[in-house]
Amino acid sequence: MAIIALVSAKGSPGVTTTALACALTWHRRLVLAECDPSGGTILAGYLGGALDGPRGLGELAVGELRDGSLESTFWSQLVDLDAPRRERLLLPGVVDPAQAGSVTPLWQRFADFFGDLEKGQPPYDVIVDCGRLQVAGPPWPVLRAAAVVLLVTRAQLPDLSATRSMIRAIERDFVEHRVPPGTLRLLVAGDGHGKGEISKALRVPVIAKLPEDRRTAEVLSLGGTVRAGRPLMRAAGALEVPVRALLDRRRARLAWPAAQEVPDAV
Repeated sequence: MAIIALVSAKGSPGVTTTALACALTWHRRLVLAECDPSGGTILAGYLGGALDGPRGLGELAVGELRDGSLESTFWSQLVDLDAPRRERLLLPGVVDPAQAGSVTPLWQRFADFFGDLEKGQPPYDVIVDCGRLQVAGPPWPVLRAAAVVLLVTRAQLPDLSATRSMIRAIERDFVEHRVPPGTLRLLVAGDGHGKGEISKALRVPVIAKLPEDRRTAEVLSLGGTVRAGRPLMRAAGALEVPVRALLDRRRARLAWPAAQEVPDAV
């Protein structure tokens, strides 16, 4: 499925929680990459700070700027969330604000590298937690490279108002950089307005609505035992189906003009 990017407009609608829930429930091999410029939280939260030593995006950025070592060091910077199978891997985000300055000029490099993971042996999809876009040095190149961008929003009016502005900013950027249409979808979290109402008002399809499940969100944020039968985990697992269907339709649409150019057999 290549790159699936999750991003929010403001506040804390649960981008990291949602990305982690998807990483723990989806069926294909994947890397969950924390690319929030304001910092990663999974190592200290869900994993309880159990790992010693620096690891993750910041270390990769420093190495890449120093000696171009991204390809050779990438896999050593990952955390196996389902050890020892190496099917659900985490690339932790920056933990030191000073690292953010090293990461920002490398967003395009990371975007290209993430895209190539789908072609590897074995292939990996990449779920990218891009955090909020209203920060310094947002990962725009990663969003442009994504096959699907999920803009996460709560279903309450203040959040939807901020989301409307962010939709227009993303759409302008995607037009400017010739990102294929149909990439952006809304992912609604919690109680409030319905999917149809939100989609009509914001003029972007809602791919799914995640239930309010504070108990599971707390476990994903602070650590503990994840229960697969909880509402949030079931909904996150079910999200894989419409995302995969969207990718299939998008790829078929992009391939259609090329197919039309093939000359007829004589």
